[in-house]
Amino acid sequence: MPTKNRICIAVIVLFHLVGLIGFIIPSLTVLFIALVPWHLLLMQGVIIYSYEHFNSRFLLFGLITFIIGFMAEYAGVHTGWVFGHYRYGGTLGAKLLDIPLMIGVNWFLLIYAMGVTLQRSRLKSIMIRILSGAIILTLLDALIEPIAIRFDYWHWLDGNIPFKNYACWFGLSALLLFIFEQFKFKRQSIVAPALLMAQFVFFAVLNLVY
Repeated sequence: MPTKNRICIAVIVLFHLVGLIGFIIPSLTVLFIALVPWHLLLMQGVIIYSYEHFNSRFLLFGLITFIIGFMAEYAGVHTGWVFGHYRYGGTLGAKLLDIPLMIGVNWFLLIYAMGVTLQRSRLKSIMIRILSGAIILTLLDALIEPIAIRFDYWHWLDGNIPFKNYACWFGLSALLLFIFEQFKFKRQSIVAPALLMAQFVFFAVLNLVY
């Protein structure tokens, strides 16, 4: 494994581990909540740094994913048509039109990490990769939701997480993974899959703790 990839994976593991400790220890929680946007930006930097043969196509994919993810969240918050009726708290940082800018970054990270993971799998069918990836990301959202509510990422206006949220997560994930497939990126390293795994472990552990 190239040194660059080892460094990237080390950063991913270290910062998720430290973040996990910070979220678990009450005296550190407020500080680590404030660091959430910076953590997402750091992970974005790691993914960009790890990308092999960096080019404008990669930037275009990132931009498209950011915009579609942001627009979907806008529709959700302002109309309730997507995901359900919810509002964002302050944890994800600066907002535009009541939507945190980091939510677009988060969609990029999740879709790219899932896309690369499937790219490295033995699944040959594009449709199976897309559907499998959408299911996995929906399962991840099921882990994220209780933690997000507890730490003021967002909250549901009626107090309950609607089934519509998971259906829309699946649909939006499938759409964005379809777009990922259209770019036909060259096979990438395990850095992005490592990030996806770190996300699963991070939120799974927090669910066990809380």
